[in-house]
Amino acid sequence: MGLLYHAYAALSSGIFFSCLGPFWTYTKISGRHRMDLRERIGLVPFLGSMNAGSPRIWLHAASLGEVKVAAGLKRHLEALLPGCSIMVSTSTRHGRDLATELFNDHPVIYAPVDAPFSVRRAISRTRPDVMVFLETEIWPVWITEAKRMGVKVALVNGRISLRSIKRYLALKPFFRDVLKNVDVFSMILDEDGDRIVRMGADPLKVTINGNAKYELLTLETDPSIEEGARKILNLKTNQVVLVAGSTRQGEEEIVLDAYEGISRRFPETVLIIAPRHIVRTSAIESVLKSRSVRYQLWTDLCAGARRVEPVVVINTFGELQKLYSVGTIVFCGASLVPLGGQNPLEPASWGKAVFYGPFMEDFLDAKALLESVNAGIEVADAGQFANKAVELLGDPEALARRGERARKALLTKIGAAERHAGVVAELAGKSVGSKQ
Repeated sequence: MGLLYHAYAALSSGIFFSCLGPFWTYTKISGRHRMDLRERIGLVPFLGSMNAGSPRIWLHAASLGEVKVAAGLKRHLEALLPGCSIMVSTSTRHGRDLATELFNDHPVIYAPVDAPFSVRRAISRTRPDVMVFLETEIWPVWITEAKRMGVKVALVNGRISLRSIKRYLALKPFFRDVLKNVDVFSMILDEDGDRIVRMGADPLKVTINGNAKYELLTLETDPSIEEGARKILNLKTNQVVLVAGSTRQGEEEIVLDAYEGISRRFPETVLIIAPRHIVRTSAIESVLKSRSVRYQLWTDLCAGARRVEPVVVINTFGELQKLYSVGTIVFCGASLVPLGGQNPLEPASWGKAVFYGPFMEDFLDAKALLESVNAGIEVADAGQFANKAVELLGDPEALARRGERARKALLTKIGAAERHAGVVAELAGKSVGSKQ
C-alpha cells in the first residue's frame, strides 16, 4: 500500500485511541452505549462458532436504506447458497434496530471503527468468507485488512454520485490502492461503473446489475399500511394530502408557499412534513410558528391525539414510506436545494406521481424512469409547484393514471437484488473453494 494509505491508517488509529478513553469513561458513568463501544472497537461476539453454516457472508449496511437492501440480498443468497451463514453490521442505531427486526435470528452488530485494531479484531472474531459493502461504503482500512486476512471483498449495489466522484478523484492515488483489494464491483448503473473505474477499479471486476432498492419497495405496499396511516391522521375520504418527504433546510419554506397556493383551491388540504433529519423538528416548528401555521406532531397523533390541525410534522424515524401511501400529491426533498435529491421511486411504489425540484443528481436513473412515462414532475419553485399540483388535482383520474404508470415503471426494474446476490454467491463459491 502507498504512503497515503499508511498515513490514513495512522491518523485513524490516532483518532481512535485518543477518543477511546473519554468515550469509555462516558459509558461507565452514564451506563449508555456500552455495547455500541465494544462492537465499534471490534469486540464483537465470537461468531465463528455461532455461524456454523458455509460460506459465511458479512453484509455491511450503513443505515436504514442499506439494511433493506441487505434483507433482499439475504433472501436471494439463502436460495442460491443453502446452508450459508449471514450476518449484518450497521453504523446507526436505527439501522441496527431495523436489521434486528428484518434479520430475525441472524447476528447483527455495529460496524467497527475504520482503524486497524478494531477491524482486525472484528474480522478475527467473525471469520467471514466474504465481506460485502453495500452502496458507497468505501472504508479503506476495513477493505484492506479484510483482504490481508484472506476475506473476499465485494462492493454491491454500488453507487458513485456525480457530486462524490469529484472528491474521490481528488484523492485518486489513495483510492486506487484501496480498490485493488476489492474482488468485485456490482454496480447500479453504467455511470456508476464508469466512475468506479475512473477512481482506480479494475474494469474487469466491474459488472452492472441495477438497483436492488427498487425490488424491495414493491414489498412494502400492504394496503393495511395505508389504512392505518389514514386512521392516525383522521383523514376524510378523498381529502387532499400533500406529503413532503425528506425535506432539507430551506425547503420547508418553499413547500409551505406551495401549500398555501394549493389550499386556496382545495381548502381542506393536509400537509405532512417529514424532514430528512428529525433533529430539525424544532427548527421546522419555528418556521411554522413564524408564519402562524397551526400544526401537530406525529408522535402526539400516535399517542392518541386527534388530528385537527392542517399541518403534521413527522418527528420519528422510519415512517416516510408508510406515509407516502396517503399522499395525493407527493414531493421528494433535497431537490429544491442543491443536495442531490431523494428516491422518487419510494412514493412511486404506492402508485403516486412524484414532484421534485431540479437538483436530482443522486437519482437521475429514477428521475429518468418516471419522466419516461410522464409520472415525474419537476418544479423549480413554489409557484410552479402549486400551479402544477392544482392542475393535476383538478383531474383526479389523470393524476391516478400518472401514479399507476409510475408503479408499473418501477415493476419493470425488479430483478436487481437477485443479480447482485448472484455476484456475491459466485464470489463466495470461489472463497470456499480456495480454502479447501
